[in-house]
Amino acid sequence: MGQLQAIIVPVTPFQQNCTIVFDKDTKKGVVVDPGGDVERIREAIRSAGLDIEAIWITHGHIDHAGGAAELRDALGVNVIGPHEDDRYLLDNLVLTGQKYGMTEGVRNLAPDQWLKEGDTVSFSGHSFQVFHCPGHAPGHVVYYNPDIRFALVGDVLFHGSVGRTDLPGGDHAALIRSIKEKLLPLGDDIGFICGHGPGSRFGEERRTNPFLV
Repeated sequence: MGQLQAIIVPVTPFQQNCTIVFDKDTKKGVVVDPGGDVERIREAIRSAGLDIEAIWITHGHIDHAGGAAELRDALGVNVIGPHEDDRYLLDNLVLTGQKYGMTEGVRNLAPDQWLKEGDTVSFSGHSFQVFHCPGHAPGHVVYYNPDIRFALVGDVLFHGSVGRTDLPGGDHAALIRSIKEKLLPLGDDIGFICGHGPGSRFGEERRTNPFLV
């Protein structure tokens, strides 16, 4: 089992951080939130010489899940996540794409496996704990690796901000509870990659994020 590394591929007009997480030695990995621009994602996989074992989804918004069905067919792997409370979002990706002018390659998505609080997902010997963190989307999940103190938080938490809650199914109070009761207690030292923009550490956000202090 080697060191974990990550490649971030900004996709869609929303510049969503599609993240490829992989083992440096085995070159096996997963693609997290392939929202679109699938050929760009596949080129990053080819350039790094990676063997992708699965696609992980944090939540059902189109910029995170819109390209997942196309990528699943291209790679022949399973789509895992999010929580089933986002089923309605994944069932309507095509309609949502039409609303935002994102139609190329977008298909509705039926994951091969739904996730729930307390589940564990893994690849190449690296295990990630699953936290159900509603608020931005009802079925949003966060993936956390305790060995390297690292999390993939999607659109729950950002550097200096938090996920928007004005979309259908959004709940600001629930979002803040998710952050304060599930994520921050894991420790100030934990680094994270989020769905948009630069990552940060939980401690930095606990001390300086205006939505949390």
